[in-house]
Amino acid sequence: MEPPRPLSWLRVVVWLLVVALGVTAFAVLAWTRDEPVNALWLVVAAGCVFALAWRFHSAWLTAKVLTLDETRATPAVVKEDGKDFVRTNKWVVFGHHFAAIAGPGPLVGPVLAAQFGYLPGMLWILVGATLGGAVHDCLILFCSTRRGGRSLGQMVRDEVGPFAGFLALVSVIAIMTILLAVLALVVVKALAESPWGTFTIAATIPLALVMGLALRAWLPGRIGLVSAFGVAGLLLAVAGGQWIHGTALESWLTLRGTTLAWWIMGYSFVASILPIWLLLAPRDYLSTFMKIGCVALLGVAIVILAPHLKMPALTKFIDGSGPVFAGPVFPFCFITIACAAVSGFHSLVASGTTPKMLERESHIRVVGYGGMITEMLVGIMALIAACAMEPGEYFAINLKGDVAAVTQQVTALGFPVTAAQMTELAASVGEHTMVGRTGGAPTFAVGMAHMFAGVLGSKAAAALWYHFAIMFEALFILTTLDAGTRVGRFLVQDLLGYAWKPLGDTRSAAGNWLATAVFVAAWGWFLYQGVIDPLGGINSLWPIFGVANQLLAVIALALGTTVLIKMGRARYAWVALAPLAWLLSVTMTAGWMKIFAADPRLGFLSAAEALQRQIAAGGSAAQLAQWQRLLTNNYVNAAVTGAFLVLVVLVVLACARVWVQLLRGRRAADLREEPYVPLGEAAPAK
Repeated sequence: MEPPRPLSWLRVVVWLLVVALGVTAFAVLAWTRDEPVNALWLVVAAGCVFALAWRFHSAWLTAKVLTLDETRATPAVVKEDGKDFVRTNKWVVFGHHFAAIAGPGPLVGPVLAAQFGYLPGMLWILVGATLGGAVHDCLILFCSTRRGGRSLGQMVRDEVGPFAGFLALVSVIAIMTILLAVLALVVVKALAESPWGTFTIAATIPLALVMGLALRAWLPGRIGLVSAFGVAGLLLAVAGGQWIHGTALESWLTLRGTTLAWWIMGYSFVASILPIWLLLAPRDYLSTFMKIGCVALLGVAIVILAPHLKMPALTKFIDGSGPVFAGPVFPFCFITIACAAVSGFHSLVASGTTPKMLERESHIRVVGYGGMITEMLVGIMALIAACAMEPGEYFAINLKGDVAAVTQQVTALGFPVTAAQMTELAASVGEHTMVGRTGGAPTFAVGMAHMFAGVLGSKAAAALWYHFAIMFEALFILTTLDAGTRVGRFLVQDLLGYAWKPLGDTRSAAGNWLATAVFVAAWGWFLYQGVIDPLGGINSLWPIFGVANQLLAVIALALGTTVLIKMGRARYAWVALAPLAWLLSVTMTAGWMKIFAADPRLGFLSAAEALQRQIAAGGSAAQLAQWQRLLTNNYVNAAVTGAFLVLVVLVVLACARVWVQLLRGRRAADLREEPYVPLGEAAPAK
């Protein structure tokens, strides 16, 4: 792939103006104090970063560091089997990849991190996504494409060694278990007791199946027509949800959290074993239309309304005393916001389903880099939606408890809010209550609904837009769940292959079913525990999600560094080493604090000790049962977090040993790429 051509003087001037505009926006956002800041400055800053990163950084990364080869056949061409390896249109792959990586993270993370103020989250999203996340995603997608679509664990085993590969595989599976449990928990929190949202999500499944069959058998190549059908059907599903009120469907679809958890597990199991063209790819493609469309509309609404950011640039909660979750701004802002900045989960998609669908290596730039910086914009819009709300309402939505007690607590923190105000808020969006709707998704939905309703000048439209936003979030999270479960199935099969080689064969139906059942059971257990957690589940699981996610990115970047050195590009290894070092410092600090911090709100072990004292002092049967459940959860969380830290450190040390050997000439640079096959000569596998 050739580097970009030199710029003309006119283009140089235009790009210098873009730089100047971006610097001005950053200055206004960073230095304005004691007066409201217009959200448009945040939009301008994000737009400038997006344009500059795509035009210059992505071109340099793909041409100079990775040197993509347009003539080289990809795994989708060489190994096409109609099930997992399928040559797919570039924009459909982008849709699948973007939908799979952009689950709740770019929505929930920025919303939760808004308790620190808008400035820390904004800086981390814009800097982290370009210099960290986009590099991470492109690098792993490139590595997997050159290695026949192999998974992250397999590539570590091939490039670093069997021991490191086994550790990486165990680490990745364990981390994915937590990641998918938290993603599913966000869906449950968004859809529980919400028949409108549940109806809409259920309707998208047959819609996606029809699209898959149409593209495969009935109308092959007619992607425009099928897309129009899908988008129209999706909009009808959203609107149709309001008409079930008062019908028998309303009671059937008003589901408790535990019931929803079982349905989500069942859906993920089925989606994982079906051919990728039948459900996964069309659903993700359809979802991408909705997500990018919604984010674009939200951007338009922000431009029209020009709302002020009511949350300050920095709040007093940067010291770790925040009511939404405990922990200081460093390191917890950087693990709370993962998917909108740097997310290890992306490496699983980039070494799972996506490389098996690419038609050309050059598509890595659009799919890998483009998908990441588009997700960056989603994170910025979510941050604006949260910070443009009244801070008192924001905190009340994210705290569990009685309405009167929660509003009193939030007011005492310096953010006035009343019970009547929260009742009015719930009525405006068509819900019974908005207090204690933890998880971040309801907060974003409220902010988005009020902006859209404000553009239309009709408060009555807020309920429709709120449920539309809930559907929009849940739909996207489900696409992450089904893609993630499929990737997890590949990884579990890799692990089962150690015990009995036939189980590691992805063409084996028995291996597929067994691996999927094992993996769904693993993350399903954590999901169920989160659903019945009296504190809301997300409060304790989201920090583990963040730590686990960023630890996964550390493993991926360590592999990327190894591959760059082996390719003779050690001078470019810093592009992976810099974000690796930052994430390692963040995750190790956060993990240590989550286990050993003396504050019971932050440390798992100190929380367990406090609960033991409560149990010893006695209480009612219901209280004792609740405390015992929380005690068990804290010990499990501490053990899981500690295991993650140890496993990842061992993998990084194994990789570092290889780096030293390579740089000192004590080890041959034996790249494990697939043999080069010219694109024109590749014959699909039968």
